[in-house]
Amino acid sequence: MNTLLPPPATRSLGTCGTEVSPLAWGMWRLAEDGRAPREAAMLVHAALDAGITFFDTADIYGFDGQGGFGDAEVLLGEVLTADSSLRKRMVLATKGGIRLPLPYDQSAAYLTTAIDNSLQRLKIETIDLWQIHRPDILAHPQEVARVLDDAVAGGKIRSLGVSNFTTHQIAALNHFLGTRLVTTQPEISPLRIDCFENGELDQAMMLGLTPMAWSPLGGGRIAAPKTEREKAVAAALDVVADAQNVPRTAAAYSWLMAHPSGIVPIIGSQNPERIAEAACALEVRWTRSDWYAVLIAARGEPLP
Repeated sequence: MNTLLPPPATRSLGTCGTEVSPLAWGMWRLAEDGRAPREAAMLVHAALDAGITFFDTADIYGFDGQGGFGDAEVLLGEVLTADSSLRKRMVLATKGGIRLPLPYDQSAAYLTTAIDNSLQRLKIETIDLWQIHRPDILAHPQEVARVLDDAVAGGKIRSLGVSNFTTHQIAALNHFLGTRLVTTQPEISPLRIDCFENGELDQAMMLGLTPMAWSPLGGGRIAAPKTEREKAVAAALDVVADAQNVPRTAAAYSWLMAHPSGIVPIIGSQNPERIAEAACALEVRWTRSDWYAVLIAARGEPLP
């Protein structure tokens, strides 16, 4: 049947030697609805209990258009302060470089401030992975690289990544960095397949970057498809999900994880049951024919 290899128990974070779980948990909505530290701690434990050791947040998470900038980091910092043992059990990633009310700012002064502020909100000494959230077109990559290298040298950051960067923007920044990038975080899902054909994942493999997939369920459309294309993709996923008795969402995560670049899907759910359910993705096995059937449904046309 030419079955693809199952995902490993851990993945190496780029070339830096740090081992992470093959799934990550994201905190985009952690600070929603006035969630208390006790409730946030329950979610952290749910992720750890599901075998997830890779945690991803950002300084802008919690912002609702009016306020809340930094709230997710603050809330996580309170959880880590209340139980210091949790920090040793996770690889913690955050992002910065979006400055309100400006869209993006990677000037030297702001980047330095953003990194320091994240450390203070999280109440930690070192960020395991710090990522530029979105590229600032007005910042020279050499200037950006200098600030990031200084932060690594100063012990503020262990490793570096980018989010929503083009292949050329990644190459330019990596060229000037002394501490090479280890991750890239684009939007990837069975409904967002650009990365499979536009060279982003090929570049990741060439440079040794671990791709982190944000919105791996297509903003919830995998679970609740509406358009004909979405329904076709869901049906292709269901062939495998039903045969292996796992939720469609777990099949979607595993579909991404089967790619040779080592994609790490970021689970966005803030529901303990959904977080636990995601771990079923590790049990799914794909054949090439089943995997390509999902890709063809997503393309909406046969392969060339």
